[in-house]
Amino acid sequence: MGLSTHVLDTMHGTPAAGMAVELHITKGDQATLVKRFFLNADGRNPDGMLYDHASLKPGTYRLVFDVASYFQSRGVELPEPPFLNKVSLDFGVADATAHYHVPLLASPWSYSTYRGS
Repeated sequence: MGLSTHVLDTMHGTPAAGMAVELHITKGDQATLVKRFFLNADGRNPDGMLYDHASLKPGTYRLVFDVASYFQSRGVELPEPPFLNKVSLDFGVADATAHYHVPLLASPWSYSTYRGS
């Protein structure tokens, strides 16, 4: 099935349209940028899956969500420095034949994630 993500803005109760996201492959302390993108109106990658079933490999990955810039672009006044700037989620893919969905629920002051379906 592959790898996907979805971000919901819990402050406004909407998808986080326009949020910048980066996907990295990690090995120890090294991170290699795979792609940068901006979330679409549904809070998802406009190109669909980040990795399709054939391209996803077992290993470790990082998603970086530019939370502060997103909320600033929505007119939210944040302190300097903001409480949350960029949220990095490091996760592992053990079974590349399975679907890995990594959602983020975010506000300027909190976030949560889980392995979705």
